[in-house]
Amino acid sequence: MPDDKVQAAIDNWAPRFVSQGVDYNDFVRTTSSIERWEDWLDAWVQTGDTHARLAEEAEAAGRALSAGEAYLQAALSYHFAKFVWMLDPVRHRHASESAVASLYAAHRFLDPKAERLEIPFQGALMVGNLRRPIGFERPPLVLLLPGLDSTKEEFFHWENVFLKRGLATLSLEGPGQGETGYHTHIRHDYEVAVSAALDALLDRVDLDTRRIGVVGVSLGGYYAPRAAAFEPRLKAVATIGGPYNFGECWPGLPPITRETFQHHSGALDPVQAESLASRLDLEGVLTRLGQPLLVVFGRLDRLIPWQQAERVAAEAPLGELVLYPEGNHVCNNIPYKYRPLVADWIGEQLQSVG
Repeated sequence: MPDDKVQAAIDNWAPRFVSQGVDYNDFVRTTSSIERWEDWLDAWVQTGDTHARLAEEAEAAGRALSAGEAYLQAALSYHFAKFVWMLDPVRHRHASESAVASLYAAHRFLDPKAERLEIPFQGALMVGNLRRPIGFERPPLVLLLPGLDSTKEEFFHWENVFLKRGLATLSLEGPGQGETGYHTHIRHDYEVAVSAALDALLDRVDLDTRRIGVVGVSLGGYYAPRAAAFEPRLKAVATIGGPYNFGECWPGLPPITRETFQHHSGALDPVQAESLASRLDLEGVLTRLGQPLLVVFGRLDRLIPWQQAERVAAEAPLGELVLYPEGNHVCNNIPYKYRPLVADWIGEQLQSVG
């Protein structure tokens, strides 16, 4: 029988795994073998290794598409091996690096390709993956912001929703996220990272930098409106499953989520972590948000109370709330509803920019 942390991971994130591209059979097979949280990472790494071997065999046989698809499955498995697993930093880092390498291997075979961006940021480097839709000379751009435990390695299929609509994507790992998080910690003023990313794109002739939107998921749903409130170059904002005040959510979060925040925030103990979480607060920020804002939320969200979404939409001057009664956290159990809605809305908002 799985322990409480394993069960919490299964209960809270099963739809997310599948909606992000993990094969359902892999999910069932891998998680059914895990009884102790200590064994979570190794079990998922083994699944990733299986896909990596299949990718290498396909590559050796000249089967490019099969190789790319298998490398993508490997990247997802390695990513979810460590996504909220904080027990051993060395093994966590190794799984992270395997996920990064596997995704770039996938992009050698799968179009549209990803361009790796390394952006100087206050003595460190921010990392992001830029993808451009095929057949468009200067497409608008959408910044995709991860949450607490997501990274660019999780966003391949999410990016494709926008790419199919003629929108370029930049999956950005800001402070405390992904590779950027190796040298930085979570900060409440995420707009400084977004501004640095936009500065790095100023001279691009293959992007329409007059038309840039931003979409954040989960904790990224706090970062996105926060960034737009201080960054006028962002013309439209969408938030999915984001908090109004993350500290208010703290008592109801699973222990593994609180441990993950403590790690990525650089907090020394749970008390300091909760204090830092409370700084992620949109009070007094949303009133300065002049851009249109789409707030998407699931009423059955077990991590963030749906009332927080109501507050976000109500305080933003141009806020619009879409509340799905059957939706869970980030509405990952109904991706066929929220994903096209968000991508179409963002595309329409950017198209209307003069």
